[in-house]
Amino acid sequence: MIAQRWRMLLLLLVLGFVPSGQSAPGANVWLLSVDDAIGPASADYLLRGLDQGQAQGAQLVVIRLDTPGGLDSAMRQIIKAILASPVPVATYVAPGGARAASAGTYILYASHIAAMAPGTNLGAATPVQIGVPGKAEQPATNSEEGALARKQVNDAAAYIRGLAQLRGRNADWAEKAVREAVSLSASEAQRLQVIDLIANDLPDLLRQLDGKSLLVAGQSVQLRTHEASVTEHLPDWRTRLLAVITNPSVALILIMIGVYGLLFEFMNPGSGVGGVVGGICLLLALYALQLLPVSHAGVALILLGVAFMVAEAFLPSFGVVGFGGIVAFVVGAVILMDTDAPGFGIPLALIISLAVLSALLLGGVLGMALKARRRALVSGDAGLVGSLVTVTQVRTDNPFCGSVQAQGEQWQVQCATPLQPGQHVRVTARHGVTLEVSATAPTAQGE
Repeated sequence: MIAQRWRMLLLLLVLGFVPSGQSAPGANVWLLSVDDAIGPASADYLLRGLDQGQAQGAQLVVIRLDTPGGLDSAMRQIIKAILASPVPVATYVAPGGARAASAGTYILYASHIAAMAPGTNLGAATPVQIGVPGKAEQPATNSEEGALARKQVNDAAAYIRGLAQLRGRNADWAEKAVREAVSLSASEAQRLQVIDLIANDLPDLLRQLDGKSLLVAGQSVQLRTHEASVTEHLPDWRTRLLAVITNPSVALILIMIGVYGLLFEFMNPGSGVGGVVGGICLLLALYALQLLPVSHAGVALILLGVAFMVAEAFLPSFGVVGFGGIVAFVVGAVILMDTDAPGFGIPLALIISLAVLSALLLGGVLGMALKARRRALVSGDAGLVGSLVTVTQVRTDNPFCGSVQAQGEQWQVQCATPLQPGQHVRVTARHGVTLEVSATAPTAQGE
């Protein structure tokens, strides 16, 4: 009985020394890194990284961020995941020289912990006018454009102000970053209470966060990060593939390879290579385009331009249709991306290069067609009449009739003079399956 009481007392003492909160000393820290524009690949990587960090029992997820901005849709997906995460998220703008511009500023404000390395900056969070480059930063020229720009700016300002109030950060500067596109250095951001702390590196960040209590999903969480192990979650093949194909330049190239691959397959049925490669590239391009803010008019113009260039090879238009196709392709590629977000434009040099390549391909097809048109026919009646053939057999009952080998086939022939095997004769006419021939010169039998 006394031993049982001692065991109960020891158990109560042990429970009394367990720290409050959900994290235990030495629990894992999950590290995610984003060093490019915020897009579909970044959103997929961070969303799955947050889920895996929670599944692995991480006490903290650190997002090491360096971005010029990105797409609004991808940014809002990331912010929703951060706000719903049962694991605290610390966004750390690092290393020195990095930035959290535009969409990065929103993500920083949404995180439970906002930290920056010395020599970094954030801000310039004015939304980009969709469809008209630079329109949000310029005075509107008509009432409709002005109303649309004001709606976008007001929506973005309210969104970031709500995030600032949720995390207890400077809401006035956040709204100023949206309306006036201002930026801050790390030291100024800490002084204005835009961020929580400045850390030289990741170990310094974890030392400063040790013992800090946070309210996460309605519960108090105390961090024990001083001696915590760090697990870096790198992008897998799926994220890397998504990052490649959602690059607008790569998507445009995939469209061209897909269309020309299928065209090659239709012109040479049975080869299989063009159909397989073209089909795969076209499906990848279509998947990428449905994730990107594309202009449907741009896609239609690109396809119309390619169709015109292909049609030029079959129509006697003397280059008019082909030239129109090149113009339609260039215009469609220029307006393909329905956004001016950084990292999601198509270089004009690439557009011109693809147009020139298509023009050269078109010129090559036209050149081959003209050569084939000038070449004399070597098949059918045109190639048969006038050709020189050799008599292979003579009928015993009628020396004026026999057989010849022409165009890989055996033909019955008749002649005005007797025929001899091995004699060279010229075809003068065709009557159904019988050829009319004439002797060219006397030929010895068996020659």
